[in-house]
Amino acid sequence: MELLIFGHGGAKVLVFPTRDGRFYEYENIGIVKSLAHKIHAGQIQLFCVDSVDHESFYCFWRQPADRIRRHIQFESYILAEVMPLMASINSHPCTISHGVSLGAFHAANIALRHPHLFQKLSAFSGRYDLTLNVESFRDLFDGYYDENIYFHTPSHFLSNLQCEHRLDALRNMDIILTIGREDPFLDNNLHLSRMMWEKGIRNQLHIWDGRAHRGSAWRKMAPIYV
Repeated sequence: MELLIFGHGGAKVLVFPTRDGRFYEYENIGIVKSLAHKIHAGQIQLFCVDSVDHESFYCFWRQPADRIRRHIQFESYILAEVMPLMASINSHPCTISHGVSLGAFHAANIALRHPHLFQKLSAFSGRYDLTLNVESFRDLFDGYYDENIYFHTPSHFLSNLQCEHRLDALRNMDIILTIGREDPFLDNNLHLSRMMWEKGIRNQLHIWDGRAHRGSAWRKMAPIYV
């Protein structure tokens, strides 16, 4: 697995790419450039990881149970290899989970599942329930559902979360979601935000004009919310 690091210090930002995106995507679509002033000032350091979405959620020749298991292996790689690497390079106390589009799902899922590891979540144009059928977007598990899918679907497992230790960690996290007013997953974002508020988890949901699901919008969002 390859990754790119931008910056020399500041808050550590774990960056997930879009669906099937690569570790260099964040730079290619100009978001690194939009954050250049913060990077050069030592305010943030980006760790842009690769993806295996073509082997997991979007590998439709695999059985759905195998798709989610492949995703779990990816999460284990992030937790056991990438985050220790980040800590060895940078001792800053703040770690931010960040992503756009499907990367927003990855960012939210890992931060909400492991809130003790993150101080901030910044997720743009995300879909937080991969079992939904919305417009041309299909249920990525074809109707299949099991415990693994439940525990990797933020808008499912959060509603039943009772562990006060994890809830306290979530309540101390700075959580920012953005979504376009015309994005098909606006309702999913509203639902997740409302669910968190019901659990006493503060969060900000910023709704942008239009669909806002493109690089030009994300380049404007990043300096504001990352």
